[in-house]
Amino acid sequence: MPAGPARADPPFDAPDLSGSTAFVTGTTRGIGKRIALTLAEHGCNVVSTGKTAEPGGDLPGTIHKTAEQCEERGVDAHAIQLDVRDEDAVEAAVQEAIDEFGTIDVVINNASAIQLANVADLPANRFDLLTDVNVRGTYLVSRAFLPHLRDQDGGWILTNAPPVTVDRAPGKAPYAWSKLGMSFVTLSLAQELASDDVGCNTFWPVTAVDTRATRYFGLGTEDDWRTPHVLADAVLSILGRDPGEYTGHAAYDEDLLRAAGASDADLSAYNLTDGDPAPTSAQMFDPEYVRE
Repeated sequence: MPAGPARADPPFDAPDLSGSTAFVTGTTRGIGKRIALTLAEHGCNVVSTGKTAEPGGDLPGTIHKTAEQCEERGVDAHAIQLDVRDEDAVEAAVQEAIDEFGTIDVVINNASAIQLANVADLPANRFDLLTDVNVRGTYLVSRAFLPHLRDQDGGWILTNAPPVTVDRAPGKAPYAWSKLGMSFVTLSLAQELASDDVGCNTFWPVTAVDTRATRYFGLGTEDDWRTPHVLADAVLSILGRDPGEYTGHAAYDEDLLRAAGASDADLSAYNLTDGDPAPTSAQMFDPEYVRE
């Protein structure tokens, strides 16, 4: 089956997430939306969060539309407008989600800002935006859920961020700093929550993924991209593991999918075209990265 919008079956035995609930940030479009829909397709209730609550403007999608599409897949969903930079708003959203569903089993830090620029070319307020949305947002959302996750029998904090492999990123230093900060927070939590059976891991694509940002910044062509399904299925594969055992990992999507049973042919089904996507996303933060 092609990896386009109709795809619902991953190339491995997917877990049954019935009765579970995921709180996902940045679900209005792109990767966050695809993650929400994929989880819903496998029985997981979804809390859809993001800044866009009303249709219109320059960007498509709303948190309510994503929640509606999750419900069409047979689960319960709840939309909460949320600016992850706002501590009070985050605390209120977390409490609202818990009040709505009773238990939140999966927290996915997906909301992210991107701006690829040299240090000299990036205004200070844009640097602050990258840091506040990416690092502060991951910190605030994760921190707000800690008491709840500690009180229950296992859970997940998963963050869409790369492995920490570099100490410099010329041409994109501010963005790299913010994305690696997301990883640093999440992987540090793995040890802080080691006795609480909360699996804290990051996931990151090997190739570029077809999103508005990928197209806007001209990160290759369609021959270089995969659909967002590749990351959604990678997240799904993590949720088939034991959170008490699988924690503290910074994983690439290809590695996660292969470990779950996907073949090279299965991975090619995620490609946007018949091209052979290079590992440009992995090499963004690990210039020496090569596929094994």
